[in-house]
Amino acid sequence: MEPDQKPATGLAPLWLVSGLALTASLSHLYFNTIGTVPDLWVAALHFGMFGALCFLRQPLVAPGAGLPSRLGYGLDLVLAVLALACAIYLIAAEDALYARGVRLSTLDWFFAITAVLLAIELTRRTTGWIVPGLIILSLSYVALWGPQIEGIFNFPGLSWETVLFRAYFSSDGMFGTIATISWSFVFMFILFGAFLVRSGAGDFIVGLAQSAASRATGGPGFVAVVSSGMMGSVSGSAIANTVATGVITIPLMRKSGFSPRFAAGVEAAASTGGQLMPPVMGAGAFIMANFTGVSYLTIIAAAFLPAVLYFLSVAYFVRIEAVRLDLKPTGQPEKPLFKSLLEGWPFLLPLAALVVLLMVGFTPVFAAAIAILIVIGASWLTPHPMGLQAIREALENGAYTMAGTAVLLVAIGIVVNVISTTGVGNTFSLMITNWAGGSLFVTLALVAIASLILGMGLPVTAAYVVLATLAAPAIQSLILDHQVVTAIAAGTTSDMLQAALFLTAPDLASKLGTPMSIDQATEIAAAIPADMNRLVAESVLPASLLAGTLLAAHLIIFWLSQDSNVTPPVCLTAFAAAGIAGSRPMETGLTAWKHAKGLYIIPLLMAYTPFIWGDGWDALWVFLPAIFGLAAAAGLLQGGFGKRVSAPWWGLYAVSAAALLWPHGYWPLTLLGVLILAAALYGPRFVTQTRTS
Repeated sequence: MEPDQKPATGLAPLWLVSGLALTASLSHLYFNTIGTVPDLWVAALHFGMFGALCFLRQPLVAPGAGLPSRLGYGLDLVLAVLALACAIYLIAAEDALYARGVRLSTLDWFFAITAVLLAIELTRRTTGWIVPGLIILSLSYVALWGPQIEGIFNFPGLSWETVLFRAYFSSDGMFGTIATISWSFVFMFILFGAFLVRSGAGDFIVGLAQSAASRATGGPGFVAVVSSGMMGSVSGSAIANTVATGVITIPLMRKSGFSPRFAAGVEAAASTGGQLMPPVMGAGAFIMANFTGVSYLTIIAAAFLPAVLYFLSVAYFVRIEAVRLDLKPTGQPEKPLFKSLLEGWPFLLPLAALVVLLMVGFTPVFAAAIAILIVIGASWLTPHPMGLQAIREALENGAYTMAGTAVLLVAIGIVVNVISTTGVGNTFSLMITNWAGGSLFVTLALVAIASLILGMGLPVTAAYVVLATLAAPAIQSLILDHQVVTAIAAGTTSDMLQAALFLTAPDLASKLGTPMSIDQATEIAAAIPADMNRLVAESVLPASLLAGTLLAAHLIIFWLSQDSNVTPPVCLTAFAAAGIAGSRPMETGLTAWKHAKGLYIIPLLMAYTPFIWGDGWDALWVFLPAIFGLAAAAGLLQGGFGKRVSAPWWGLYAVSAAALLWPHGYWPLTLLGVLILAAALYGPRFVTQTRTS
């Protein structure tokens, strides 16, 4: 979901591009509301329409290059027609294909090969060479070199006919589950965001943040944090978030006294958090719902408190820098908070309606459709009502924003299909577990490194899809291992657990059923055969815990996949912010990476505490100490919570952060951590005042 303004058309006539965009949006609205078209057909049309739009909007040859440019436009037009033809052919030829016993005809071969090649070219234009490389690697592995390699990655191989059938004609490849998520959930929420932005909600959000934070020390920095969180919860795109809010917040921060690099770093870090904040969360929440079987509403409910912690962690860096520079509040805001709310309250109606509809049980697609209608109706309560022209622009902008995401998600379906067909995902999970030696922490570190490397060439959604397919089972397995140990220590047992122990350690089976120490429970758990770990976990742990740990594993990967936005050498969000601030891109990336440390700390809480898989009270008891723990961590990284402090005081921040963030669940230690943090915050000031007096 990249930022888009006016349609870039190359040499394509504007009427053609606008008409195609409008047709794509209207047809998808039909598919998602009253239409009864088969999912496979809709997925094919989804690829055809948005693929054609991408070919026309991202030309092969840049405009203004003379004759080669015209030839390039002619090629783009042919490719756009081919994308549409591939969709139409699949619909027309499906019955005949199955009547032949799934044997490909000459035309079947042509269009299947063409569709795959178009997916490769589209992703090359929109994301670079990483996704095309993955597609080529995946397909060649299944058909060519998989049988040639030795070891755990050996695969017997499939014929090219089978490979192309699964990639193009079946509901397992390009037009499978991920494509269905793309044309339904993702499109509807992107369109919802486009309508909100066109209605003026973006200006209201930034203005509301200014009204709320202007009187605070470092207020413009807080405006960036708050507005990016609110805007990102709707747009779901880190770069779009940076561009939309940064053009306002970065100059405000610079004017108040923050350096250009710091201002850009804060905006990039805060905008990255937009994909973590419900309800939209990019495309991740919808894909996650499909991968885990957990409802969308449950996912956004579980993701809310961690997202709040992330924005608090960025706000702490703003506060520290403002105190260090001795910045004064900017004074009276342009509009008081109450007046901003009074003038812009209609913009809150669609968001409130969306949440209410989800809570009462409506599907996300239906809720988004109703929310779009409410956006239009609510705009008539503002000074800028949406007429037919504004509605048309919102429909077109939604299609422009969706185009790159659509072709990416359809294409990545080829890779996911190969991973599931060959069992590479399970193999990779076992490799991670072996490399980590059974350590959850080392596993998370390996996944973080993998996500950073993938993120250099993949958008975060694609990086999440690939990593979730490969690594989520390993992370969940290690979390479950810890929970099984806890259950055994509490005296929980089952017939499956006893049967597993009778195979390997009969003497330990007699100890089951009574409370014991963690060390004893760990010894028993270690004796369970590896291939029975999952069965034992399912027998001794409640189903809600199993689902919760799976969701935690996916949220961890989703969070870690965001780090490529702010981590050099490739950090597009930070580079976009640097362009607005006029700072050096790489230095800005390092600053943003420092401010985004919550991306690494909060997933540890998800892994080691019941932050995600526990009930509401469990989440709250993790959330409250973490508020103070992240403040201590920020003070530790900045050398103090304001002016730099000497080593002993700095050490107190380290002790406090460890006491508050370490997953011990021991409240006296938590209270001690808060007291130590208070000493670190106020001790240097007290000592200075004492010496002065």
